Amino acid sequence: MVEPAYYFSYTPMNIAPEAAAAIFIGFAVALALQTVKSRGPRWLLILSVTAFCEAVGYAFRTVCIYWTTLGTFTTMSLFLLLPPNALALTNYKTLGEVVKSAHQSPRNGFSTPRAEPPKSIFLRPRFITWFFFTSDVFSFLLQGAGVGISTQEDKRTLAKQTILTGLAVQLFFFAAFLCIAAYVYFDQRFTVARGPKDVDSREAKRRLFRVIISTTLLLYLRSVYRVAEFVGGYGSKVYGTEWLFYLFDTVMVMVSFALYMQSFIGYHFQSHDSDPKDGAQVPMNRLIL
Repeated sequence: MVEPAYYFSYTPMNIAPEAAAAIFIGFAVALALQTVKSRGPRWLLILSVTAFCEAVGYAFRTVCIYWTTLGTFTTMSLFLLLPPNALALTNYKTLGEVVKSAHQSPRNGFSTPRAEPPKSIFLRPRFITWFFFTSDVFSFLLQGAGVGISTQEDKRTLAKQTILTGLAVQLFFFAAFLCIAAYVYFDQRFTVARGPKDVDSREAKRRLFRVIISTTLLLYLRSVYRVAEFVGGYGSKVYGTEWLFYLFDTVMVMVSFALYMQSFIGYHFQSHDSDPKDGAQVPMNRLIL
């Protein structure tokens, strides 16, 4: 066991990580309940799991205040650094579902012809979901590799170049995703199902895309902070200033979760394995069985 400052380069404040852990537990429970209540697709449980992982990370940060070892510090770092990437996956998946739903028949079995799907690969649901998430992971791995290389004094220049390359890749694909999201938002072929708070589908679309774009921008700011922290390294002003961590990491992620709760995505997407209720029409293929 060593003093906390050995790894943090400062003495972390008490109370803050405990409060953060409690808040993220609250997010995890509330989002799980919203997923069940809205009968949303199961992939939305990513939000609850991510919030729980954040709570675990802050729990280990609390442990580090009293018992700092390489194991506790590394575990804390992993749980605070990696999980928010899953929020980006949620946005990618959500946009992919919006695009996919524009070219599928409604589940009530009495559909009207839909517009011809765009031929561009950039508007294919699978591309939006997996390509952007893969690029995000690739960027993160580049940054992590740069941090690892920086431990070798004779390769500091290579380490900095690797980190900056990771940052450039991440910024590019965040910007590309936002451009595609903006295109889908303004294209009237893509509609969003109304939620309980929506007057019509236009309002539903505005509400959903406000969440997608706002949370992506918040994650963007968080990523910039994280890369600045990596570039500066141990002992730098960014690394050694605790309030910067709580402002650009904790607050960014908390506000993202608050937005997901306020305008819950699940109300716009019905689970494919949920049964029709409350007078919903039964698909024709089920009636034929």
